[in-house]
Amino acid sequence: MSRGAAGDFCVNRDRPIGVFDSGIGGLTVAHALMSALPNERIVYFGDTARLPYGTKSSATVAGYAAQITDFLLKRDVKMLVVACNTMAAVALPIVTGLSPVPVVDVLDAGARAAAVSSRSGRIGVLATLTTVSSQAYERAIRAHAHHARVISQACPLFAPLVEEGWLDHPVTELTAREYLRPVLAEEVDTLVLGCTHYPLLKPLLARLAGPATRLVDSAETTAAQVADLLAARDLRRTAAEEPVHEYYVTDLPQRFRAVGALCLGRPLPEVQLVHW
Repeated sequence: MSRGAAGDFCVNRDRPIGVFDSGIGGLTVAHALMSALPNERIVYFGDTARLPYGTKSSATVAGYAAQITDFLLKRDVKMLVVACNTMAAVALPIVTGLSPVPVVDVLDAGARAAAVSSRSGRIGVLATLTTVSSQAYERAIRAHAHHARVISQACPLFAPLVEEGWLDHPVTELTAREYLRPVLAEEVDTLVLGCTHYPLLKPLLARLAGPATRLVDSAETTAAQVADLLAARDLRRTAAEEPVHEYYVTDLPQRFRAVGALCLGRPLPEVQLVHW
């Protein structure tokens, strides 16, 4: 769902889209945006010094969200994409309250896709502890499928494993089997990857869940919502020059660059370090 503060704002179509996440996981959303909207510029922010967000309090995450929103707005973005499910679950009102530009979040996109995908109405959600505790996915899914049964599973080890680059590692598979066991026991037919780190584990999770279970990755759905909103508001970039993307992190830029290349399927340019 697109949201934003009330009031008019002046928009230059050449302005970039701001995308932010706790770390590298949001690059899955950035990749989907680059595929769907190859002419758009993206400014990406990964809060690598303070990840994972999923084990922190709602108040702490809200404070981080306000700080990052301010940072991106100062870079003159024309839209914000909250590519962190935990932030979308507990801090979206903070972001929308501060933003004069439209805001799109991955949680709503994932919930909509799951409601459409499920045939039985039994939907599993893999997410961070904070996202699961907020029950945001349950509320969002039932807003679109009133009688859905939602089975949520906190997966606190997934994000660190992805940040480590252990996408196809015995430890990761063992961890995934443990997390999936109680969810699959409920015979879900749809499984939401409720953290932007998790799509990087999609081949492993799909193999373990089996062909009868549909996996919902909100990155593509989010990109489609962004494309529709840009078109509706006549904000598509029209410049002929190839877009130049910017990447900012709060710690370990070289590590982000190395692991982030796995997300984008291409080498990353210079990654800039932000000192708060």
